[in-house]
Parts: sequence; structure tokens; C-alpha cells
Amino acid sequence: MKTATKNTKSTTTAKSKATTSTSKSNSTAKSNSAAKVKAKSNAADGLRELFVDSLKDIYWAEKALVKALPKMAKNATSENLISAINDHLAVTQEQVTRLEKVFASVGEKAAAKKCDAMEGLIKEGEGIMEETEAGPVRDAGIIAASQKIEHYEIATYGTLAAFAQTLGEDDAVLLLEKTLAEEKEADTLLTEAAYNTINFDAAEEDEA
Repeated sequence: MKTATKNTKSTTTAKSKATTSTSKSNSTAKSNSAAKVKAKSNAADGLRELFVDSLKDIYWAEKALVKALPKMAKNATSENLISAINDHLAVTQEQVTRLEKVFASVGEKAAAKKCDAMEGLIKEGEGIMEETEAGPVRDAGIIAASQKIEHYEIATYGTLAAFAQTLGEDDAVLLLEKTLAEEKEADTLLTEAAYNTINFDAAEEDEA
């Protein structure tokens, strides 16, 4: 009887290991399959094409931001924040023009390609405004949404400047690095606005 019990346990253990092994193999196969992305027929096959495609992406993003910033300013209540948003609106309009110069410097026609990332960030900002009451709390939310946008732009312009440098497009590098510096400055101003007054005013709303 003891031998039979041992044999049963041994068989069960073997089956369990076999099942686990099969499960891991299936999981690995699915994982490897999911990781492969089929390129579109018009996909970029060189750094220059990727660079130009990315320029089109951020060109759309900046133009969309020009339309979104006035709504943020209208829903903000802090005078410092409203001023910061309006100032950045003027800067963003200049950045759109500067991008057109970048296109020209690399021999390309300025064209916009829908930027899913910016569209999502703008929608998130609108959602935050809808979910907060006007005042310090909404202002804090607007700053949070704005900084997410700035960080995306900082990453994008940093990458584009690096691409341009690799491609030997010196004029484009200078133009892109100027915009990159402006985005970093805007992020710093938003941080100062948040930590100087707005976040603390919003925290007082919780205590009221």
C-alpha cells in the first residue's frame, strides 16, 4: 500500500511539472508573439525618415497646444498661473513658426501628423478640469497636466536635437535646442508656481 501511494504521488508530481513546463512554454510563446509589431507599408526605414516623421508629430502637437492653452488659462484662478499660461501660449506660437524653419532647413515641407501622445495629454488636462472645482485645487490640477505636457515636449525636443546632430543638420540643432531650453524654463516656472502658493492653497481646501 505504501509503494502504491508513493507511485501515485510520483505520478502526480510528474504531471504537475509537465503542466507547469507546458504552461511556461505557452506563456513564452505568447509573449514572444505579442512583442513583434508588423511595420506599416510606409514605415520609416532610416534615421532621417524617423526624424522628419517625428517633426511632423511635434508640429501637430504644438498647434494643438496653441488651441488648448487658452482654455487652461480661462479655467485657472491664480493670477500667476494665468500669466504663466498666457506667456507660454505666446512662446508656443513662436515654436510653431520655429518648427517650420526646422522643416525648411532640412529641405522638407512643413506638415502635421496627428500626435496621439499630445492628444491624450490634452484630454487628460480637460478631464482634470472637469473633475475639480474652480480654485486652488483646479489650479494644482492644471499645473500637473501642464507639466506632463512639458515633460513630453522636453523628451521630444531632446531626441529631435540628437537626431539632427547625428544627421549633420546643424541649423536644425540650433533651432531645436532653443525650443528645448524654452520648454525646460516653462517647466521650472510651473514648479515654482506650484510650490510657492498653489499646492499649499489646495492643501488648505482639505483642512477647511
